Amino acid sequence: MQIHVVQSGQSLYGIAEAYGVNADEIIQANQLSAPARLVVGQTMVIPITGMYYWVRPGDSLYSISRRFGVNINTLASTNQLSLNKPLPIGLRLYIPPGPKRNAEVNAYIEPRGEEVSQSLQSAATEAAPHLTYLAPFSFQVQRDGSLEAPPLDNLASIARRSGVTLMMVVTNLENAQFSSELGRFILNDPAIQDRLLTNIIHTARRLGFRDIHFDFEFLRPEDREAYNRFLRRAAARIHQEGFLLSTALAPKTSRTQVGAWYTAHDYKVHGEVADFVIIMTYEWGYSGGPPMPVSPIGPVRKVLEYALSEMPGSKIMMGQNLYGYDWTLPYVAGGAYAKALSPQAAIDLARTRNAAIQYDYKDQAPHFDYTDDSGKQHKVWFEDARSIQVKFTLLKELGLRGISYWKLGLPFPQNWLLIGDNFLVVKR
Repeated sequence: MQIHVVQSGQSLYGIAEAYGVNADEIIQANQLSAPARLVVGQTMVIPITGMYYWVRPGDSLYSISRRFGVNINTLASTNQLSLNKPLPIGLRLYIPPGPKRNAEVNAYIEPRGEEVSQSLQSAATEAAPHLTYLAPFSFQVQRDGSLEAPPLDNLASIARRSGVTLMMVVTNLENAQFSSELGRFILNDPAIQDRLLTNIIHTARRLGFRDIHFDFEFLRPEDREAYNRFLRRAAARIHQEGFLLSTALAPKTSRTQVGAWYTAHDYKVHGEVADFVIIMTYEWGYSGGPPMPVSPIGPVRKVLEYALSEMPGSKIMMGQNLYGYDWTLPYVAGGAYAKALSPQAAIDLARTRNAAIQYDYKDQAPHFDYTDDSGKQHKVWFEDARSIQVKFTLLKELGLRGISYWKLGLPFPQNWLLIGDNFLVVKR
């Protein structure tokens, strides 16, 4: 699979001819909304087996083979080259595809209102072949130990058709916010916990969930050990009933990191008790904060490397956003919130505003600036094929279990193509 970055003056048909594919294949693969008006800096996935690489100054067969993880002899023979001769600058090399490794893939889905919208059902159907788990968000814990369920409609049948395991997300959401007080109430009352676990198990069995996923956030720091005790208790019952147990973790960089979102999440205990964890490695750039990448590669790596010091990589799923943000400038703390948008919408916005897309190689994220109709400046950070491929490469380098997406319903077709190009998705 080739990732192509549109340069000034390029057309879709010229790009298709360069790679020897039909332009309609590129349109379909990338769900291009305006194929005749490509955006400078826009990335597209070219649906070919393997990829092409043009030799740059300083390249050698050895350096290219290491970069792409291809045996040097295979690279030389495939391109009918001598191992000992220098490579001409600009020579096009064919890079054959490497072996794929197994990975688990999860995606949260968040229905709003009384039913799962048709657009969310379509998003789940499109993503399901690439998923191990589908996680409707969320079953909200009530103070009497009961659960308030989200609308599910036909999500179970969508999952079943593609061999996807349903993940039952259990949260301490109350009045649309993660509640430390609800957490305190549940985590310090064994009788309520018994009732809650019984309801979780009965509900999971009745609705066909096979993984129980605890996403308790914004807990009081003093409830750290209470949460640990609850998870140990939950694991004993849940595993006895034949279910998996997973948890969501805030993106910490050390055991001593403190804060409302961090202190109560004990990576070591979660790694011991849970079958796997999902680490929320996103939201550095967030709707109420200053403009910056949502999941910059440096901070993401730092969190994952800390996690590996507390648990094996086989238990870690890296979190990944399927969205970006559009900030109105100048940023004012406590002012207007940034608007979330999908990667596809970001490209359409750049086209509408005649903005070229830039790429930050330090953070490994695309971005652009524009001026709206009222003369206000904007900054947009989002995801593209380059930024997601960098995350896949990190996942493989660190030997992680897989990747988890927040959340379905924001179109990013290149992501699913690259999942298939990089991994053999495990079905449970």
